[in-house]
Amino acid sequence: MHKDESIVLLMIETIDKIRDFTNGLKNAEEFEKDVKTFDATIMNFIILGEATGKLSEQFKELHSNIDWRKIYAFRNVLAHDYFGIYPAEVWEIIQKNLPMLMTDLKSI
Repeated sequence: MHKDESIVLLMIETIDKIRDFTNGLKNAEEFEKDVKTFDATIMNFIILGEATGKLSEQFKELHSNIDWRKIYAFRNVLAHDYFGIYPAEVWEIIQKNLPMLMTDLKSI
């Protein structure tokens, strides 16, 4: 299996973990109060971003419909500005952006 394909599979697994962790939570307030879930989710977003940084430039160009830089930039915010994270924004990304990213990754 090609390195990029392995990374995409890791990204799919990581999104599955985020969805599993947050499944059953009703809103951003519940998400924020569940400290273990919040921390585990943030860590998996960091892993997701790290994975994008490992993809080849050729692969990212071939699949330019995905905003790879935005995913990596979010990783940087989470990793370097932990106390500046807004749970409501993370919750919104989980609800609105992750399903689309999962669809895009699975289509690869």
